[in-house]
Amino acid sequence: MKDTLSIEEVLLRVGMAFIAGFVVGLERESHGRAAGLRTTTIVSVASAIAMILSEYFFLSGADITTWRPDPARLAAGVLTGMGFLGAGSIIRQENVIRGVTTAAVLWFVTVLGLAFGSGHFVLGLIGMGVALVTLFVLPPLENHVKSDWYGTVTITVELGGVPDEEIRKHVEASGVKIKKISLDYDRNSKQKTLFYDIRFKKGDHFELSQKLVRELAEVPSVLQVKWM
Repeated sequence: MKDTLSIEEVLLRVGMAFIAGFVVGLERESHGRAAGLRTTTIVSVASAIAMILSEYFFLSGADITTWRPDPARLAAGVLTGMGFLGAGSIIRQENVIRGVTTAAVLWFVTVLGLAFGSGHFVLGLIGMGVALVTLFVLPPLENHVKSDWYGTVTITVELGGVPDEEIRKHVEASGVKIKKISLDYDRNSKQKTLFYDIRFKKGDHFELSQKLVRELAEVPSVLQVKWM
């Protein structure tokens, strides 16, 4: 067993972690994400340094028979702490949650940094290759998948006007699936507001929203229609 790591090996491990964080971070930076090039690079290198430090502790305790540091303990702490940084990159904008992929990328480059920091270069390169394929090759394929999207249609109607059932039929006739209905009465202004949580297919958003809003706006006693 080696007593210590050579400076060349340390530089190689940190350099590989830097390259991994830099290359993966380019994709996030190109999309203007909160955690971009610098963040992923720092996270990857920091993880590698933590793993090298853990190995130093292990090697320094090799001659101690009563106690020997666990090299995986510091790595586990790094991954646990990574959860806080990843959670900070996830934001909610109305009905859309953004940043989940960025959080996953941060966690992934942490693992890559740990792999390179522990000297497992082949494993790290394989992981980096998988990350690059996932981030650069799969997005164009996703555009051809008609996944479910969700939204909310808000309709303000005069009290005593068009029945709720007729409004619901108009919404369903557009081709969306109603998941939840909420109702709010305002007797002072003699209005009621209906909230429809809907599900529809990706790619139909623009045409569907324009068609549904236009048709509902033409219904008698409908005062306002919003698609969110």
